[in-house]
Amino acid sequence: MAREIVEVPITGKIISVDVKVGDTLQEGDVICTIEAMKMENPIMAPVSGKVTDLQVKAGDLVSSGGVIAVLEY
Repeated sequence: MAREIVEVPITGKIISVDVKVGDTLQEGDVICTIEAMKMENPIMAPVSGKVTDLQVKAGDLVSSGGVIAVLEY
């Protein structure tokens, strides 16, 4: 199986997490939402696959380049 690592695109705060480990996602499904500069930015699945690792939770402060989730497809 191939793995896709979903990284934090912009420094901010996680305001919601919409998936859990084991969920199957379609490309474009929202994984979480980051608030940065008073804007809400949905982070979407770049590929269809299964969530095998989730490294954020609501309230976390995240930096660009950090890992949000790992998807296997």
